[in-house]
Amino acid sequence: MLLHEVPELVADPAFRSDVLSGLAQSQKAIPARWFYDRAGSELFEAITALPEYYPTRIETSLLGAHCGDVARLTGAGRAVVEFGSGSSTKSPHLLRAVAPSAYVPIDISGDFLRTSSAVLATDFPGLLVLPVEGDFTQLLALPDAVDGLPRLGFFPGSTIGNMIARTAVDLLRTMRESLGTGSMLLIGMDRVKDPETLIAAYNDTAGVTARFNTNLLVRINRELDGKVPVDAFGHEARWNDSYARIEMHLVAMRDVDFTVEGERFHMATGQSIHTENSHKYGPRDARLLLRSGGWSPIAEWTDAADNFALILAEARPQKSAP
Repeated sequence: MLLHEVPELVADPAFRSDVLSGLAQSQKAIPARWFYDRAGSELFEAITALPEYYPTRIETSLLGAHCGDVARLTGAGRAVVEFGSGSSTKSPHLLRAVAPSAYVPIDISGDFLRTSSAVLATDFPGLLVLPVEGDFTQLLALPDAVDGLPRLGFFPGSTIGNMIARTAVDLLRTMRESLGTGSMLLIGMDRVKDPETLIAAYNDTAGVTARFNTNLLVRINRELDGKVPVDAFGHEARWNDSYARIEMHLVAMRDVDFTVEGERFHMATGQSIHTENSHKYGPRDARLLLRSGGWSPIAEWTDAADNFALILAEARPQKSAP
């Protein structure tokens, strides 16, 4: 390579497909998983520390209070597999309590994954840390080193809420297939609560969530030869009561025309790109969702106000009847 040459950035084919097909819809939409390039991952970590963003504080408190209970129910020596590990900031609570044989963090953001895994390996020098870069919504092969070990899946942050019911059930079934019969899953789920609290959590006064949302357009411009005028779009969080979910949208503040990989798109003032859902669950909803995905709830812990829940479930042998 000549000194002045710059390696060409190769876009993920799935990213290209999702963006182009999503922008072609009447209600334009792009899956939330594409938020998480390096910048998006860092912005999300900043969101979790905001005063309005209650889920991280409550879930971290629950983990601190109840990981001992989790350990008694799961036993020691399991391989902990974390789906969408991000910075792995919640993982130490669980790892200290359950004395795992290995830790397998899975994340789509490779640079972020490697950095956080290195930090965790330093903090737990006797623990085998085996990072896997990939999309955890798809069936992934786990490292050979955990073959034959009992497994504990870890899926915090109410990330399951980003998916519509059908996709959430598919994901839970994929997790069951990846982890195997007899495995367990510790999952965080956000509860339904007053819309004012919910909207504030996704529309903070410092504007960090707005930057997180618009960073998706920055990524499209960088990786897909996009010509999207980022300053023409505003962040909006909406409560959709019919679906019990917060929706994030990028709303066109003026009429805009732009191209992505040479394809032309037009958006009129007020039209939006739907970028994220965050579904909220009542207790029965959460348990039904887990059972639909092949998981049997065996324990549940909530804060005093019942704003957030940690649920431990088991992948029991399949039966044709209850």
